[in-house]
Amino acid sequence: MSVLIVFNHEPYDDTDVTWNGLRLADKLQEAGEEVRIFLMNDSVDMARDVCKKPDNYDQDLSQMLKDLIAKNVQVKVCGTCMSRCGIYKNHPYFEGAEKSTMPELASWVIDSDKVLTF
Repeated sequence: MSVLIVFNHEPYDDTDVTWNGLRLADKLQEAGEEVRIFLMNDSVDMARDVCKKPDNYDQDLSQMLKDLIAKNVQVKVCGTCMSRCGIYKNHPYFEGAEKSTMPELASWVIDSDKVLTF
């Protein structure tokens, strides 16, 4: 089964939405499912080295994303959002987070058995 998880929220928005989505991605991958992640809107900051965990958070969401990439979870990040979204507009995405497009997201949606959004 293939699962696409689309993130939209700012990584550190005083909720556990993004953290829970990353935890789910990890558990699905561990269960042997094909997991793909697409970041858009303000979630794109999660794929930038400049984004650091605030002092009041106990989880490093960017590191969690890097750990998923190291486990061969494919991560694509909205190219348009690079200059439009997040606190760190125009900062590059880190290695393993591939700059992508809406047509590529559409292709992933068509090709996925399940699509989840966070």
